[in-house]
Amino acid sequence: MKYWKTSRRKIPLDRPLVMGVLNVTPDSFSDGGKFDSVETARRRAEEMIAEGADIIDLGGESTRPGSKRVPVNEEISRVVPAIKAIKDKFDTPLSIDTTKSEVAEAAVDAGAEIINDISGLRFDERIGDIAVARGTGLVLMHSLGEFETMHSQPPVEDIIDEVVNDFRRSTALAEKAGVKPKQIVLDVGIGFGKTLEQNLELIAKLDKLVSEFEKFPLLVGTSRKSFIGKLLGGARTEDRLGGSLATGIIAVMNGARILRVHDIRETVQALSIVGAIRHGI
Repeated sequence: MKYWKTSRRKIPLDRPLVMGVLNVTPDSFSDGGKFDSVETARRRAEEMIAEGADIIDLGGESTRPGSKRVPVNEEISRVVPAIKAIKDKFDTPLSIDTTKSEVAEAAVDAGAEIINDISGLRFDERIGDIAVARGTGLVLMHSLGEFETMHSQPPVEDIIDEVVNDFRRSTALAEKAGVKPKQIVLDVGIGFGKTLEQNLELIAKLDKLVSEFEKFPLLVGTSRKSFIGKLLGGARTEDRLGGSLATGIIAVMNGARILRVHDIRETVQALSIVGAIRHGI
């Protein structure tokens, strides 16, 4: 059986996993300010687990278009207390969504067992060293540009070729540092410097990336993103559930092993139907 190796366990990949988004920030595009206290974050984590989340991904720095970098100490002060509070009560795997090695290290010390790096080790290569030293899971995402310009990069000509080459770069860098393949998951980075058409192409042709990178499970995060709003005639963030489910399910049908989502209960329900159709009840 395939699995994802973290610092605390082997997470089976015999079915698609649901990674729930928990932003302990004041300004994230979907849920900014809702869970930015320890108690609200802990309660939300409890709800997410009850809804069927396999992994909880905590972030203390918004990566929405126009967001500004958060100082290291401030990001640590946002995520570490929340991680400790959740870890004290629940055994669900926790992931830290950060591009800073100092934040990653503090979060792992607090109980996180996965590091989710949207820069694919471009911003801070030391994250790879922490993944080696602590044996954490490591998500390497494709993105373009620097933090402030990730969402405003000119589109590349061939998005599949671009993602393939960047995955080769990031996995080679991680493995050179000593990260084992079983620790690594790849994320195509839907919405980060891609056009609407390129986002759709990545989802439609995900099977090509799965075939190219057989050693590494693929993670896809389309949940509530702006390209869905555009396709639905300008739908507000909170009105993008149908598009989020459709794109997520198609990604799974094309080989994604992990979905990063906001709407956990509905995603779990949709995946259970897909599993029943594929394998029988």
